[in-house]
Amino acid sequence: MAYDVDRLRAGFPSLESGWAHFDGPGGTQTPRAVGEAVANVLTGPLSNRGTIGESEENAERAVHGFRLAMADLVNGHPRGIVHGRSATALAYDFARHLSRDWGPGDEIVVTRLDHDANVRPWVQAAERAGAAVRWAEFDPATGELPASAVAALLSERTRLVAVTAASNLIGTMPDVRAIADAVHGAGALLYVDGVHYAAHELPDVEALGADFFACSPYKFLGPHCGVLAADPALLERIRPDKLAPSTDAVPERFEFGTLPYELLAGVTAAVDVLAGLDPATDASGSRRDRLVAGFRGLHAHEQRLRERLEAGLADLPGLVVHSRAQRRTPTTLMTFKGREPADVTRDLAARRVLAPSGNFYALEASRHLGLGDAGGLRVGLAPYTDDRDVERLLDGLKEALA
Repeated sequence: MAYDVDRLRAGFPSLESGWAHFDGPGGTQTPRAVGEAVANVLTGPLSNRGTIGESEENAERAVHGFRLAMADLVNGHPRGIVHGRSATALAYDFARHLSRDWGPGDEIVVTRLDHDANVRPWVQAAERAGAAVRWAEFDPATGELPASAVAALLSERTRLVAVTAASNLIGTMPDVRAIADAVHGAGALLYVDGVHYAAHELPDVEALGADFFACSPYKFLGPHCGVLAADPALLERIRPDKLAPSTDAVPERFEFGTLPYELLAGVTAAVDVLAGLDPATDASGSRRDRLVAGFRGLHAHEQRLRERLEAGLADLPGLVVHSRAQRRTPTTLMTFKGREPADVTRDLAARRVLAPSGNFYALEASRHLGLGDAGGLRVGLAPYTDDRDVERLLDGLKEALA
Protein backbone atom coordinates (compact mmCIF):
# COMPACT_ATOMS: atom_id res chain seq x y z
CA MET A 1 0.00 0.00 0.00
CA ALA A 2 1.25 3.50 -0.86
CA TYR A 3 2.28 5.79 1.98
CA ASP A 4 -0.86 7.64 3.07
CA VAL A 5 0.40 11.04 4.18
CA ASP A 6 -3.11 12.54 4.29
CA ARG A 7 -4.21 9.85 6.74
CA LEU A 8 -1.17 10.58 8.91
CA ARG A 9 -1.59 14.37 8.81
CA ALA A 10 -5.17 14.05 10.05
CA GLY A 11 -3.74 12.96 13.40
CA PHE A 12 -1.74 16.19 13.94
CA PRO A 13 -3.83 19.06 15.35
CA SER A 14 -0.94 21.51 14.95
CA LEU A 15 -0.98 21.13 11.17
CA GLU A 16 -4.39 22.80 11.12
CA SER A 17 -2.48 26.05 11.73
CA GLY A 18 -1.71 26.22 8.02
CA TRP A 19 2.06 26.33 8.49
CA ALA A 20 4.32 24.14 6.38
CA HIS A 21 6.86 22.77 8.84
CA PHE A 22 10.41 22.08 7.65
CA ASP A 23 11.84 22.36 11.17
CA GLY A 24 11.60 18.63 11.93
CA PRO A 25 15.35 18.21 12.60
CA GLY A 26 14.88 20.52 15.57
CA GLY A 27 11.74 18.72 16.72
CA THR A 28 8.69 17.32 14.95
CA GLN A 29 5.06 18.19 15.44
CA THR A 30 3.19 15.95 17.86
CA PRO A 31 0.30 13.64 16.98
CA ARG A 32 -2.95 13.76 18.91
CA ALA A 33 -2.37 10.17 20.10
CA VAL A 34 0.84 11.21 21.85
CA GLY A 35 -0.75 14.21 23.55
CA GLU A 36 -3.64 12.07 24.73
CA ALA A 37 -1.29 9.43 26.13
CA VAL A 38 0.59 12.09 28.09
CA ALA A 39 -2.64 13.63 29.41
CA ASN A 40 -4.19 10.30 30.35
CA VAL A 41 -1.23 9.26 32.48
CA LEU A 42 -0.64 12.70 33.97
CA THR A 43 -4.27 13.12 35.05
CA GLY A 44 -4.15 9.72 36.64
CA PRO A 45 -4.78 8.25 38.94
CA LEU A 46 -1.00 8.39 39.30
CA SER A 47 1.48 7.79 42.11
CA ASN A 48 5.07 6.67 42.35
CA ARG A 49 5.75 3.20 40.98
CA GLY A 50 4.48 0.22 42.89
CA THR A 51 1.93 -2.58 42.97
CA ILE A 52 -0.57 -1.28 45.52
CA GLY A 53 -3.53 0.34 43.87
CA GLU A 54 -4.31 1.62 40.39
CA SER A 55 -2.26 4.80 40.70
CA GLU A 56 0.99 2.93 41.45
CA GLU A 57 0.27 0.33 38.78
CA ASN A 58 -0.29 3.08 36.19
CA ALA A 59 3.20 4.45 36.88
CA GLU A 60 4.71 0.98 36.69
CA ARG A 61 2.90 0.32 33.42
CA ALA A 62 4.18 3.57 31.91
CA VAL A 63 7.81 2.67 32.69
CA HIS A 64 7.50 -0.91 31.48
CA GLY A 65 5.72 0.15 28.28
CA PHE A 66 8.38 2.77 27.55
CA ARG A 67 11.24 0.28 27.86
CA LEU A 68 9.49 -2.25 25.66
CA ALA A 69 8.60 0.33 23.00
CA MET A 70 12.08 1.81 22.78
CA ALA A 71 13.65 -1.65 22.75
CA ASP A 72 11.46 -2.46 19.76
CA LEU A 73 12.42 0.78 18.04
CA VAL A 74 16.19 0.28 18.38
CA ASN A 75 16.15 -3.54 18.33
CA GLY A 76 17.68 -3.63 21.79
CA HIS A 77 16.90 -5.09 25.21
CA PRO A 78 14.38 -3.41 27.55
CA ARG A 79 16.89 -3.57 30.42
CA GLY A 80 19.29 -1.55 28.29
CA ILE A 81 16.91 1.40 27.81
CA VAL A 82 17.81 4.46 29.91
CA HIS A 83 15.62 7.55 30.14
CA GLY A 84 17.25 10.97 30.31
CA ARG A 85 16.25 14.61 30.32
CA SER A 86 17.72 14.93 26.81
CA ALA A 87 20.35 13.33 24.60
CA THR A 88 22.69 16.12 25.68
CA ALA A 89 22.12 15.35 29.36
CA LEU A 90 22.70 11.64 28.73
CA ALA A 91 25.98 12.36 26.95
CA TYR A 92 27.17 14.47 29.89
CA ASP A 93 26.04 11.79 32.35
CA PHE A 94 27.87 8.99 30.55
CA ALA A 95 30.93 11.15 29.92
CA ARG A 96 31.20 11.55 33.69
CA HIS A 97 30.60 7.85 34.32
CA LEU A 98 33.07 6.56 31.73
CA SER A 99 35.83 9.15 32.20
CA ARG A 100 36.39 8.02 35.77
CA ASP A 101 38.66 5.36 34.28
CA TRP A 102 40.53 7.71 31.92
CA GLY A 103 43.89 9.24 32.62
CA PRO A 104 46.99 10.80 31.03
CA GLY A 105 48.02 8.88 27.94
CA ASP A 106 44.47 7.79 27.15
CA GLU A 107 42.76 9.10 24.01
CA ILE A 108 39.23 9.74 22.85
CA VAL A 109 38.08 10.48 19.29
CA VAL A 110 35.37 12.96 18.28
CA THR A 111 34.39 14.22 14.82
CA ARG A 112 33.85 17.57 13.14
CA LEU A 113 30.55 16.25 11.72
CA ASP A 114 28.78 15.89 15.06
CA HIS A 115 26.29 17.96 16.97
CA ASP A 116 28.10 19.60 19.87
CA ALA A 117 26.20 17.33 22.29
CA ASN A 118 28.36 14.46 21.04
CA VAL A 119 31.54 16.53 21.08
CA ARG A 120 31.81 18.85 24.08
CA PRO A 121 30.84 16.38 26.85
CA TRP A 122 33.65 14.04 25.73
CA VAL A 123 36.19 16.81 25.15
CA GLN A 124 35.52 18.34 28.57
CA ALA A 125 35.62 14.95 30.31
CA ALA A 126 38.92 14.13 28.58
CA GLU A 127 40.41 17.47 29.62
CA ARG A 128 39.49 16.84 33.26
CA ALA A 129 41.01 13.35 33.12
CA GLY A 130 44.17 14.49 31.33
CA ALA A 131 43.34 12.36 28.27
CA ALA A 132 44.08 13.48 24.72
CA VAL A 133 41.40 14.42 22.18
CA ARG A 134 41.78 13.43 18.53
CA TRP A 135 39.58 14.87 15.79
CA ALA A 136 38.21 12.98 12.79
CA GLU A 137 37.62 15.32 9.87
CA PHE A 138 34.91 15.08 7.22
CA ASP A 139 35.40 16.30 3.65
CA PRO A 140 33.67 19.69 3.37
CA ALA A 141 33.45 19.32 -0.42
CA THR A 142 31.43 16.11 -0.27
CA GLY A 143 30.14 16.04 3.30
CA GLU A 144 31.51 12.52 3.68
CA LEU A 145 33.09 11.14 6.85
CA PRO A 146 34.83 7.93 5.71
CA ALA A 147 35.42 5.19 8.24
CA SER A 148 39.12 5.44 7.41
CA ALA A 149 39.19 9.00 8.83
CA VAL A 150 38.27 7.54 12.22
CA ALA A 151 40.28 4.33 11.93
CA ALA A 152 43.47 6.29 11.22
CA LEU A 153 43.23 7.92 14.66
CA LEU A 154 42.83 4.75 16.70
CA SER A 155 45.53 3.29 18.89
CA GLU A 156 45.87 0.93 21.82
CA ARG A 157 45.25 3.97 24.08
CA THR A 158 41.88 4.88 22.51
CA ARG A 159 39.17 4.54 25.13
CA LEU A 160 36.10 5.88 23.36
CA VAL A 161 34.98 7.13 19.95
CA ALA A 162 31.93 9.40 19.63
CA VAL A 163 30.32 9.63 16.19
CA THR A 164 26.99 10.62 14.72
CA ALA A 165 24.83 8.18 12.78
CA ALA A 166 23.48 11.15 10.80
CA SER A 167 24.50 14.81 10.75
CA ASN A 168 21.71 17.06 11.96
CA LEU A 169 23.21 19.86 9.85
CA ILE A 170 23.80 18.30 6.41
CA GLY A 171 22.26 14.83 6.75
CA THR A 172 25.43 12.79 6.12
CA MET A 173 25.12 9.19 7.33
CA PRO A 174 28.60 7.72 7.92
CA ASP A 175 29.20 3.98 7.75
CA VAL A 176 28.75 3.41 11.47
CA ARG A 177 29.19 -0.35 11.19
CA ALA A 178 32.62 0.02 9.57
CA ILE A 179 33.58 2.58 12.21
CA ALA A 180 32.35 0.24 14.96
CA ASP A 181 34.44 -2.65 13.65
CA ALA A 182 37.56 -0.48 13.66
CA VAL A 183 36.81 0.90 17.13
CA HIS A 184 36.19 -2.51 18.63
CA GLY A 185 39.30 -3.83 16.93
CA ALA A 186 41.23 -1.23 18.93
CA GLY A 187 39.50 -2.30 22.14
CA ALA A 188 37.54 0.94 22.53
CA LEU A 189 33.87 1.80 23.05
CA LEU A 190 31.62 3.49 20.48
CA TYR A 191 29.06 6.13 21.52
CA VAL A 192 26.65 6.86 18.65
CA ASP A 193 24.50 9.97 18.44
CA GLY A 194 21.36 8.68 16.74
CA VAL A 195 19.20 11.74 17.38
CA HIS A 196 18.82 12.78 13.75
CA TYR A 197 19.21 9.25 12.37
CA ALA A 198 16.28 7.75 14.30
CA ALA A 199 13.90 10.28 12.76
CA HIS A 200 14.49 8.81 9.30
CA GLU A 201 16.05 5.35 9.59
CA LEU A 202 14.88 2.51 11.83
CA PRO A 203 17.76 1.94 14.27
CA ASP A 204 19.30 -1.47 14.91
CA VAL A 205 21.90 -1.06 17.62
CA GLU A 206 23.31 -4.53 17.06
CA ALA A 207 23.67 -4.10 13.31
CA LEU A 208 25.24 -0.67 13.81
CA GLY A 209 27.70 -2.05 16.36
CA ALA A 210 26.96 0.79 18.79
CA ASP A 211 27.94 0.25 22.41
CA PHE A 212 25.79 3.26 23.30
CA PHE A 213 23.05 4.70 21.08
CA ALA A 214 21.34 7.94 22.07
CA CYS A 215 18.22 9.44 20.54
CA SER A 216 15.50 12.00 21.28
CA PRO A 217 11.82 11.01 20.93
CA TYR A 218 10.76 14.58 20.18
CA LYS A 219 12.59 14.25 16.87
CA PHE A 220 10.28 11.35 15.91
CA LEU A 221 6.82 12.56 16.99
CA GLY A 222 7.26 12.07 20.76
CA PRO A 223 7.66 14.27 23.84
CA HIS A 224 10.78 16.11 24.94
CA CYS A 225 13.21 13.68 26.54
CA GLY A 226 16.24 11.55 25.68
CA VAL A 227 16.86 7.82 25.51
CA LEU A 228 20.06 5.81 25.63
CA ALA A 229 20.24 2.17 24.54
CA ALA A 230 23.07 -0.17 25.51
CA ASP A 231 23.72 -3.81 26.29
CA PRO A 232 22.55 -4.43 29.88
CA ALA A 233 25.79 -6.33 30.53
CA LEU A 234 27.80 -3.22 29.62
CA LEU A 235 25.62 -1.04 31.84
CA GLU A 236 26.21 -3.45 34.73
CA ARG A 237 29.93 -2.59 34.57
CA ILE A 238 29.37 1.19 34.91
CA ARG A 239 29.01 2.58 38.43
CA PRO A 240 27.42 6.05 38.53
CA ASP A 241 27.15 8.26 41.58
CA LYS A 242 23.68 7.85 43.02
CA LEU A 243 21.62 8.33 46.15
CA ALA A 244 22.11 5.69 48.83
CA PRO A 245 18.45 4.57 48.97
CA SER A 246 18.01 4.43 45.19
CA THR A 247 18.13 1.09 43.42
CA ASP A 248 21.33 -0.29 41.97
CA ALA A 249 19.44 -2.24 39.32
CA VAL A 250 20.08 -1.62 35.63
CA PRO A 251 18.87 0.57 33.97
CA GLU A 252 17.34 2.38 36.95
CA ARG A 253 20.73 3.14 38.51
CA PHE A 254 21.28 5.73 35.74
CA GLU A 255 17.88 7.43 36.12
CA PHE A 256 18.04 10.03 38.87
CA GLY A 257 14.89 10.93 40.77
CA THR A 258 11.28 10.16 39.91
CA LEU A 259 10.70 9.42 36.26
CA PRO A 260 8.27 11.56 34.21
CA TYR A 261 5.70 8.80 33.74
CA GLU A 262 3.54 10.90 31.44
CA LEU A 263 6.45 11.49 29.03
CA LEU A 264 7.31 7.80 29.02
CA ALA A 265 3.73 7.03 27.99
CA GLY A 266 4.06 9.65 25.26
CA VAL A 267 7.19 7.96 23.93
CA THR A 268 5.37 4.64 23.77
CA ALA A 269 2.51 6.28 21.88
CA ALA A 270 4.95 7.87 19.40
CA VAL A 271 6.56 4.49 18.69
CA ASP A 272 3.10 3.04 18.15
CA VAL A 273 2.28 5.81 15.65
CA LEU A 274 5.45 4.93 13.73
CA ALA A 275 4.52 1.25 13.91
CA GLY A 276 1.19 2.15 12.30
CA LEU A 277 2.56 4.07 9.33
CA ASP A 278 1.73 1.11 7.09
CA PRO A 279 -1.91 0.25 7.88
CA ALA A 280 -1.71 -2.80 5.63
CA THR A 281 0.72 -4.49 8.01
CA ASP A 282 -0.77 -7.36 10.00
CA ALA A 283 -1.69 -5.88 13.37
CA SER A 284 -1.06 -9.25 14.99
CA GLY A 285 2.61 -9.14 14.04
CA SER A 286 5.33 -7.89 16.36
CA ARG A 287 5.75 -4.16 16.85
CA ARG A 288 9.29 -4.42 15.46
CA ASP A 289 7.92 -5.99 12.25
CA ARG A 290 5.36 -3.22 11.96
CA LEU A 291 8.08 -0.63 12.51
CA VAL A 292 10.16 -2.19 9.73
CA ALA A 293 7.19 -1.91 7.34
CA GLY A 294 6.36 1.61 8.49
CA PHE A 295 9.89 2.92 8.06
CA ARG A 296 10.09 1.28 4.64
CA GLY A 297 7.11 3.35 3.53
CA LEU A 298 8.44 6.46 5.27
CA HIS A 299 11.81 6.10 3.56
CA ALA A 300 10.19 5.84 0.11
CA HIS A 301 7.95 8.85 0.84
CA GLU A 302 10.80 11.04 2.05
CA GLN A 303 13.07 9.97 -0.80
CA ARG A 304 10.45 10.95 -3.38
CA LEU A 305 9.90 14.34 -1.76
CA ARG A 306 13.64 14.90 -1.40
CA GLU A 307 14.16 14.29 -5.12
CA ARG A 308 11.37 16.71 -5.95
CA LEU A 309 12.82 19.31 -3.58
CA GLU A 310 16.36 18.97 -4.90
CA ALA A 311 15.18 19.24 -8.51
CA GLY A 312 13.42 22.49 -7.63
CA LEU A 313 16.40 23.87 -5.73
CA ALA A 314 18.66 23.22 -8.73
CA ASP A 315 16.66 25.76 -10.73
CA LEU A 316 17.01 28.59 -8.21
CA PRO A 317 19.70 31.25 -8.81
CA GLY A 318 22.27 32.06 -6.15
CA LEU A 319 21.46 29.06 -3.95
CA VAL A 320 24.27 26.82 -2.68
CA VAL A 321 23.44 23.37 -1.29
CA HIS A 322 25.86 21.98 1.31
CA SER A 323 24.20 18.54 1.76
CA ARG A 324 26.09 16.40 -0.74
CA ALA A 325 26.91 13.01 0.81
CA GLN A 326 25.81 9.90 -1.05
CA ARG A 327 24.01 8.49 2.00
CA ARG A 328 22.10 11.19 3.80
CA THR A 329 18.80 11.95 5.42
CA PRO A 330 16.24 14.22 3.70
CA THR A 331 17.77 17.25 5.40
CA THR A 332 19.23 20.01 3.26
CA LEU A 333 21.44 22.91 4.33
CA MET A 334 21.66 25.85 1.97
CA THR A 335 23.12 29.33 1.76
CA PHE A 336 22.48 32.15 -0.69
CA LYS A 337 24.73 34.44 -2.68
CA GLY A 338 24.05 37.99 -1.61
CA ARG A 339 21.45 37.09 1.03
CA GLU A 340 21.69 36.11 4.68
CA PRO A 341 19.99 32.79 5.50
CA ALA A 342 18.12 34.39 8.41
CA ASP A 343 16.58 36.93 6.01
CA VAL A 344 15.34 34.15 3.74
CA THR A 345 13.92 32.35 6.79
CA ARG A 346 11.91 35.49 7.59
CA ASP A 347 10.71 35.77 3.98
CA LEU A 348 9.47 32.19 4.10
CA ALA A 349 7.81 32.73 7.47
CA ALA A 350 5.77 35.53 5.92
CA ARG A 351 4.31 32.79 3.70
CA ARG A 352 3.74 30.52 6.75
CA VAL A 353 6.63 28.24 5.79
CA LEU A 354 8.98 27.45 8.68
CA ALA A 355 12.60 26.71 7.71
CA PRO A 356 14.99 27.98 10.43
CA SER A 357 18.55 29.19 9.96
CA GLY A 358 21.63 28.74 12.15
CA ASN A 359 24.34 26.22 13.00
CA PHE A 360 21.87 24.11 15.00
CA TYR A 361 24.56 23.27 17.57
CA ALA A 362 26.63 21.52 14.90
CA LEU A 363 29.22 24.20 15.51
CA GLU A 364 32.29 22.27 14.36
CA ALA A 365 30.54 21.15 11.18
CA SER A 366 29.38 24.65 10.33
CA ARG A 367 32.88 26.04 10.77
CA HIS A 368 34.44 23.17 8.82
CA LEU A 369 32.10 23.93 5.92
CA GLY A 370 33.39 27.52 5.90
CA LEU A 371 30.08 28.90 7.18
CA GLY A 372 31.43 30.12 10.50
CA ASP A 373 28.99 30.19 13.38
CA ALA A 374 26.14 31.46 11.19
CA GLY A 375 25.48 28.16 9.40
CA GLY A 376 22.72 28.22 6.83
CA LEU A 377 19.03 27.65 6.21
CA ARG A 378 18.03 24.06 6.98
CA VAL A 379 15.12 22.25 5.38
CA GLY A 380 14.09 18.97 6.96
CA LEU A 381 11.40 16.60 5.76
CA ALA A 382 9.24 14.75 8.29
CA PRO A 383 6.67 11.93 8.10
CA TYR A 384 3.83 14.47 7.69
CA THR A 385 5.51 16.57 4.96
CA ASP A 386 3.51 16.45 1.72
CA ASP A 387 3.83 17.66 -1.87
CA ARG A 388 1.95 20.85 -1.11
CA ASP A 389 4.46 21.73 1.61
CA VAL A 390 7.36 21.23 -0.79
CA GLU A 391 5.65 23.31 -3.46
CA ARG A 392 5.05 26.14 -0.98
CA LEU A 393 8.70 26.04 0.09
CA LEU A 394 9.98 26.16 -3.50
CA ASP A 395 7.59 28.97 -4.41
CA GLY A 396 8.68 30.91 -1.33
CA LEU A 397 12.37 30.47 -2.11
CA LYS A 398 11.81 31.47 -5.73
CA GLU A 399 10.12 34.68 -4.63
CA ALA A 400 12.74 35.43 -1.96
CA LEU A 401 15.61 34.98 -4.40
CA ALA A 402 14.05 36.77 -7.35
